[in-house]
This record gives sequence, C-alpha cells and structure tokens, in this order.
Amino acid sequence: MNNFGKIAAIASLVIISACGNRGTLEPAKGQSLPLATYGEAEKPTGEELITPSTQAQPERSDELLRRSEKRQDDKFDLPPPG
Repeated sequence: MNNFGKIAAIASLVIISACGNRGTLEPAKGQSLPLATYGEAEKPTGEELITPSTQAQPERSDELLRRSEKRQDDKFDLPPPG
C-alpha cells in the first residue's frame, strides 16, 4: 500500500470515529441530572439543559437606517484622560 492509501485509510478511520452517539442525552453512570430550579415542577431534560436560552442567543436586529440623521450630543462621550 502506498503512502496515499495509508493516509486515506487513516483519514477515513478518523472521520468514522468522529461520528458520535445521536441518541438521547443521559448523565454518566452514578450521576444524575440537576434538580429542578426553584419554582419549577419538573427537572430539566438533557436536551433542555444544552439548548441556549434567548438571553444567551439573542435575535438579530436587522433594522436598516432609512435616512441619515445627525448624532445627538452624548454627555458621557468624554475624551481619554491625559
């Protein structure tokens, strides 16, 4: 087997080994999911724990500037000291 064949075989093994478990998330042996937060009736599932909240992943604002406007004076925009 030439060098290209060896490299291709190793690359394919690496790619195949990168395929992870696609089943439901479960805690490791001897571990449990976190308790329900105060005020919640049920414990969160594994999927709920890894889904980012809207605060962690805010929606994008695509509001375009329709017309040119002069900036208002900002009393807190001070020059650097010195």
